[in-house]
Amino acid sequence: MSRQVDEQDGVDLRRAQWAAELPDLDTRGMAILGRMRWITLNLRPPIEAIFKKYDLDSGEFDVIATLRRSGSPYCLRPTELYRWLMISSGGLTARLTRLEKAGLIARLPDPEDARSMLVQLTPEGATLVERAFREDMAFESTVLDALTPEEATTLETLLRKLVLARKPEPHP
Repeated sequence: MSRQVDEQDGVDLRRAQWAAELPDLDTRGMAILGRMRWITLNLRPPIEAIFKKYDLDSGEFDVIATLRRSGSPYCLRPTELYRWLMISSGGLTARLTRLEKAGLIARLPDPEDARSMLVQLTPEGATLVERAFREDMAFESTVLDALTPEEATTLETLLRKLVLARKPEPHP
């Protein structure tokens, strides 16, 4: 349930200080982007703690989550993975090595290209990522409980508009 917000946060106080010092400066960016940064920095640790319970870091979680959401048979080429994850191929290789050692993924020969390998989520990996993702989404839902459903929908729409205004690269 949403509550009326009458109090000021740190961003309001910083903006007021800047308004006194540089009254001609538009600080709307702080109002939105400053709060987005604060939210990200403050919510990352509890989310990371969820992944750590499953012996994962956020990068490893991202790999197995990408495989899981790709649909059965939960298998992608490394190039598809690193495009989705927006990381270097070297960064992906290190993650894949750790995940393979943990038994969460398998690297298989690509039947369509003898020069390539496929990365497939193992049944253990699928079970683990689903448990971790469900717990992560439950936590994130508690954060959003501060908003009404209508407010959450409006915020989602506005954030999507900001993302699309920056013209992100399309995913594979």
